[in-house]
This record gives sequence, structure tokens and C-alpha cells, in this order.
Amino acid sequence: MKVKISADSTADLSPELLTKYNIATMPLHVSLGENDFLDGVTIQPDDIYAYYAQNKKLPKSGARSPQEYKEFFEQQLAEGNDAVVHFCISADMSASYANAANAAEDMPDVFVVDSRQLSTGIGLLVLDACDMAAAGWNAQQIYDRAMERRNESKSSFVVDTLEFLYKGGRCSALAYLGANLLNIKPCLEVKNGLIGVESKPMGKYRRCVAKYCENIRQKITNPDPTRVFVTHTKMDEGIAEEVIATVKSWGLFDQVLETTAGCTVTTHCGANTIGILYFNDGKH
Repeated sequence: MKVKISADSTADLSPELLTKYNIATMPLHVSLGENDFLDGVTIQPDDIYAYYAQNKKLPKSGARSPQEYKEFFEQQLAEGNDAVVHFCISADMSASYANAANAAEDMPDVFVVDSRQLSTGIGLLVLDACDMAAAGWNAQQIYDRAMERRNESKSSFVVDTLEFLYKGGRCSALAYLGANLLNIKPCLEVKNGLIGVESKPMGKYRRCVAKYCENIRQKITNPDPTRVFVTHTKMDEGIAEEVIATVKSWGLFDQVLETTAGCTVTTHCGANTIGILYFNDGKH
């Protein structure tokens, strides 16, 4: 069986990884004012920074419609694939999963996974699925494994400022003011399909990133050594490199993969946002 692995653009996989693993991507809608774009195709994170600097407004992201998903799945099957396993951002964060599942209702060879994750927390599941497809697993087996592993995909980020979260209506004016006054750099973590504040370190951003790395290392109790992601938005010089070096120094993972977050994480969190994402279930 030839199984095609695909994902929404919210998986934040680099062009190199998409090509290496032959992953098909469904770009989500991103609207700047009255203009609609496709995430990673006709709009990039730098466009969001430029638009915000000029207008002090953030874009709005939107799921693809059931019809668009249906056409996307039909295309994958028409290209000679026997089945498709598609990964969506958490259903609690977007209508993407609901629309994709709706599209696949009458397509028995299409399996849609609610990742319960975002960014490369999804990407971990996607690359694991690619490994399984390469090993000859069928679509049902790949889907079942993804459903088993999705809650052990650990996704978190440390954020330099709440400005984008505040402007996007995702935190209150009081929380925004308090964070600025106390120099809080919140750590955001995905739990049960939703993203929330895990901790509130205070101080200079570089120091808070170092503390975040220490906390992550303490949480890694049973890692899958295959790979780990260091995923970030636009960063101040040297910070991403320091985090990558720190993760490599742990000696826990065979691959440390760096990716740049796409439009979804950029819109929510802004520049100087970085995360370490990994499986903590001990599997390979």
C-alpha cells in the first residue's frame, strides 16, 4: 500500500523536510485586511511583521473549507496513492479538523488525525507517520499509532512579549500591562488540545530562555530519541543557536531539527518566540 502523508501548514515543517519526506501540505487561509492569502505560499511571517508595523493590526487565520479539503484529498489519491493520512492542528484551536473530517466522510481511504497539537508538535506526528509509511505500515496502522502518540507530543514555547497575544484578543489588557511592568516572559504549553500559560518567568528574555531550557530538560523523562524540534519565530541574534547547542549537549536525541514557525505561531506570539518540541513516550 502506498500511503501519502499530508498536513496542514500549521505543522511548521521546513521546505527541506517537506521535500525529503514527500509530504503534501494544505495551506490555511490568512487574511490581511480584505486580502486573503495562503499560509506559506502567498504569505510569509515577514509579511505579518511588516503589516503589523504599518497598521498595528494582526491578520486573521482561517480553516480551509470541506470542499477545499475534499479536492486536496482527491488530488493526493489521483497521484497514485492508495490512501492518505492527514494531520490537522488541534480541533480546539481551529475548524480545520472538523472541515477535513467532513470532507473525508465518504472517502474510506482518507484518515484525518486531530493532532491535539500545534506547530512542530504536529510535525513530530507527521514525520513519525512518514517513517511508518516507509516501513510499509498501512494507513489504518499509521492512524492508530498517531492517535496513541498525540498526547505524548510535547509542545511549548517561551514568549518575549504579550503584545501579539494582547492585540489578537488572547490576553487581557490587565495581563498585558502586568507582564510589561514585571518583565514577565510567559511559557506557553499545549495541554489537552489547548494552549495555556505553564509558567511566568521574569527577567531578561535570554535568561528566561535559559530557564525554559532547564525546565524542559527536567520534564524529559522518557524521550523518543529519534528527533527533537527547536522551532522559533524571528529571533534576536544568537538565541536560537544557544538553544540548539543546549539541546544537543543533552545527548538525548539523534536529530535536533531547527524550523522557523509559520504564520499561525507568528500571529499569536510575535518575534522572539522559541520552543523545544519532542515525544516523551520512549518509543522509536
